[in-house]
Amino acid sequence: MSLPEKQEALGRVFARDPDTPRRCLIVAEIAQAHDGSLGLAHSFIDAIAKAGADAVKFQTHLADAESTPDEPWRVKFSYQDASRYDYWRRMEFTERQWQGLKEHADRAGLLFLSSPFSLEAVDLLARIGSPAWKVASGEITNRPMLERMIGHGQPVILSTGMSPLSEIDELTAWFGAKGHPLALLQCTSAYPCPPEKTGVDLIPILRQRYGLPTGLSDHSGVIYPGLAAVALGCDILEIHVTFSRQMFGPDGPASLTFEELAQLVEGVRYIERMRAVPADKDALARETEPLRALFTKSVVARADLPAGAILDERALTVKKPGGGFPADRLGELLGLRLKTAKRVNDPIRPDDVEAP
Repeated sequence: MSLPEKQEALGRVFARDPDTPRRCLIVAEIAQAHDGSLGLAHSFIDAIAKAGADAVKFQTHLADAESTPDEPWRVKFSYQDASRYDYWRRMEFTERQWQGLKEHADRAGLLFLSSPFSLEAVDLLARIGSPAWKVASGEITNRPMLERMIGHGQPVILSTGMSPLSEIDELTAWFGAKGHPLALLQCTSAYPCPPEKTGVDLIPILRQRYGLPTGLSDHSGVIYPGLAAVALGCDILEIHVTFSRQMFGPDGPASLTFEELAQLVEGVRYIERMRAVPADKDALARETEPLRALFTKSVVARADLPAGAILDERALTVKKPGGGFPADRLGELLGLRLKTAKRVNDPIRPDDVEAP
């Protein structure tokens, strides 16, 4: 799909037109995998486009705007950053660099998304032109930032990784009162997330409860939850990606390689084709009618039979091909008299027999 087609597909996610076939928007999340390298960030864009995803997603961190120098480490993984604040400083790009990443994504045919973590980051992304807002799970209570996003107008995609239903109830009502388009992603804030905690079965529950587009933000590091989510009808699938799980950074174990991403994309589109048309068993049977003669069986003589023989189970059997007297009706022939002699394997037809 071209970039305009993907932009249209994004719009259809929020339009929720029941007459439009649902196409899952596949979002490849880079997060911090670029490790502050602008060149590596650009390399991710090319690899994501080649794998066939619809969108690339970054995280826009501005240390002074989002964090204090005292922010604790969740996990102390960095060998070069004395504090979490120092790490965020190293992850920063300038606005001009963000603009370059956005333009590269456009050229590659990818939607450009990024999760902001401050008001300043929201405004930066608005200036470079983000088609939608992605809200990380930890920002769900950041009403000033959500207000700023709504003010810029683009639809909001919200991860719910640490939120109970009561909090989601409150937030969806708040968005509903403002009439702002919203999508919800089931998310579990575990890295990597074990299979029993992915919560994919919540996708139809969230859709029914809120009447909103729903999806999955997956941190499992495997393709299976994403495929299951699409089989359940999710609208948006977000997965972390990496060139190798051995790369430095916190997200490697929860990410897909680009070979796995390509496999996931192929699987998602295959599932969508399977679900595109409601199954009609009778129609499928009619389409395969020519095969019945090849795969079914007919009643035939088990041995040479003379004319006048009374047919019993020892005289008859069923063998391929079909098209003759059906195997499931063999019992109707038992006790009848054979009008003409039959050789072994000759088919038995209704006009070959008569009542004794």
